[in-house]
Amino acid sequence: MYHYKSWSGLNKRLSDFLCEPLKGRITYFFTRYHKVHDSYGRAAIRLDGKESVWFSWIELYRQENDLHNLWKETGRWKPDDPDLQAKWEQNGTYCDMDFLHSALSFIRMPFHEAIEHKDPIIRVLAVIDRRLGKRTLQRIHAEKKFVSYPQWVRQFYELRFAAEGICRE
Repeated sequence: MYHYKSWSGLNKRLSDFLCEPLKGRITYFFTRYHKVHDSYGRAAIRLDGKESVWFSWIELYRQENDLHNLWKETGRWKPDDPDLQAKWEQNGTYCDMDFLHSALSFIRMPFHEAIEHKDPIIRVLAVIDRRLGKRTLQRIHAEKKFVSYPQWVRQFYELRFAAEGICRE
């Protein structure tokens, strides 16, 4: 994983990438509970002060449970198993460290890679990014690929379409 100096610095960078209509409406949250065993934490993307999606240490246990079940059934311990990845994406089974890893990857990658990335957290960050132009946004809307995304991802596409005046039929 990439290193970062502080959450406030990373938060500022992520916030600087927000598109103009969502500045002040979207905020990011990340904390670590250092006095707790293993420094558990949580992260969230908030809209108008309410958490739209959150990433908690509890999800790490769900991921490990799924991996353990896969190992018992098949003898394989594969975090990159396509079936597990699809399940986690559908259910939003991502922990605070998944969010942190995705956020750090996002700020270091070219934008054209981010908008098509397989990581749904990176796609969420990309769709609310100021570098996503209106013509590309209209193309994404017209292609309708986003409608197959899980609701927790799709809500950010719909939010950006609404913010830019691109209505969904």
